[in-house]
Amino acid sequence: METFINLLSLVGSLALFLYGMKIMSEGLEKFAGDRLRNILASMTRNRFMGVCTGILVTALIQSSSATTVMVVSFVNAGLMSLVQSIGVIMGANIGTTVTAWIISAIGFKVNIAAFALPLLGIGLPMVFSGKSKRKSIGEFVFGFSFLFMGLSYLQKSAEALELGNIVANMLAGWAGNGGFFTILLFVFVGAVVTMIVQASAATMAVTLMLFDMQIPGFGFELAAALAMGQNIGTTITAFIASMTANTQARRAAFAHMFFNIFGVVFILLIFHPFCDAVTWFVTNVMGAGNNDLFKLSAFHSAFNICNTLLLIGFVKQIEKFVCWLLPQKESDEEYRLQYISAGILSTAELSILEAQKEIHSYAERCNRMAAFVDELMNTEKDEDFNKLYSRIEKYENITDNMEVEIANYLHKVSDGRLSIESKMEIMRMLRQITELESIGDSCYNLARTLNRHRENSKIPFTEQQLSNMHTMMTMVRKAMSFMQVAVEDVLNGRHVDYNRSYNIENEINNYRRQLKNRNLQDVDAGVYNYQIGVFYIDFISECEKLGDYVLNVVQATTPEKI
Repeated sequence: METFINLLSLVGSLALFLYGMKIMSEGLEKFAGDRLRNILASMTRNRFMGVCTGILVTALIQSSSATTVMVVSFVNAGLMSLVQSIGVIMGANIGTTVTAWIISAIGFKVNIAAFALPLLGIGLPMVFSGKSKRKSIGEFVFGFSFLFMGLSYLQKSAEALELGNIVANMLAGWAGNGGFFTILLFVFVGAVVTMIVQASAATMAVTLMLFDMQIPGFGFELAAALAMGQNIGTTITAFIASMTANTQARRAAFAHMFFNIFGVVFILLIFHPFCDAVTWFVTNVMGAGNNDLFKLSAFHSAFNICNTLLLIGFVKQIEKFVCWLLPQKESDEEYRLQYISAGILSTAELSILEAQKEIHSYAERCNRMAAFVDELMNTEKDEDFNKLYSRIEKYENITDNMEVEIANYLHKVSDGRLSIESKMEIMRMLRQITELESIGDSCYNLARTLNRHRENSKIPFTEQQLSNMHTMMTMVRKAMSFMQVAVEDVLNGRHVDYNRSYNIENEINNYRRQLKNRNLQDVDAGVYNYQIGVFYIDFISECEKLGDYVLNVVQATTPEKI
């Protein structure tokens, strides 16, 4: 019974460590907000800047998996190119080694858990603060405390469970004489454990703890082999996230996997000399030969730095390789969401970017739908008319599905830990997709009106009516182009000019009133019959409704106007 409790304590300690890392990472991401997004999206002008950006961001959020998933989602949303993403991923591998250095320096030598409770006391008022930035700092402090409390409890649970003896007995059966097969076995074990845990920092912490126990048979080289395996295992998180993403995102995830596997294979070819070189560096250059944990952390860093230096000059070739391996399909995602999917939710804060990009695509689709209606008015042949009408009908179904899928995604994002600003952003986007769906319905209603007129009336619209209908559609198309610009301005962080949208909406309303009054006069004067007048005014009135929906989308570009 005692063994079972100790085992649960060990698992619980690891859970507390992982939870602390998660809270710390999310707190920092919420505090940084747009600044972190801008760093990743803009500080990647060349491969060297990309590497530096990956190191910086990963060192801050203490998770290469989070950075890589973030990068894959940026590629998926079209905010980062494949070449840029490869550089950032290289840097993320280096940045994640910071965790090992922190643990090596203070994790097992100083009782950092003794400072955890006072830190929680400092963070508590911040967590309950009304200001989102201060609250995010409080969450970061809580995460930092939980991380090292988990690390301290992990060490105590391992001692109570006599994990050192268990591992020693296992090694007696596995390790043999420590040959190359044993090294490969430990690389495999490190990869599998990291795939299961999906956090290389956690498995690295366990490796450092086991290495610190000085277990017989578990020397520096076997610990280094475990660390290399973790580099392969950590790629699974981004790979899983990219499964349902677009081709570019899958290429970025595969580039990450290729990069790490190549590094492991290369170092394995020179494994023993490389370990000797690291030992010499720690002993003679750092002067820390008596600290074995520094030796393992140095190996972890050296492995990733060497791998980056080897491949940074071949980024273009890596891009060509993954593009050849995963070719773009001609009809890739023609009728489904392009930038977001159920399997690629990175962090709640950063997933908003994907939703913004998808809404931009949604607005473009609605614009194309309006263009089809314009074209339908000029189509005379029945075959061409029916073909175009069917296309508009298909687009209407697509706009309905897009609203549901984006809304479901936003609701999934809202279940995460969000800042107040991000919650308002989600409300704004939900309002936008509702209005965009109404635009799709309205465009379909315009097409239906034209179709009903064609089927039920042998008398065509008069030249004046057609001219007025074209004028109204031109005004509506102009309003929709302003809407598209407003959505793009929000996506790119620019100021939205609302005045032009309000002005064109007033013009549409005034023109609708003029045409309704003129219609009554023309029917009374016998210019055309009442039935033609009904179809005509239905079309004009629907255009005016469409203009209202367009203005609502523009108004929803800022939460204050909702």
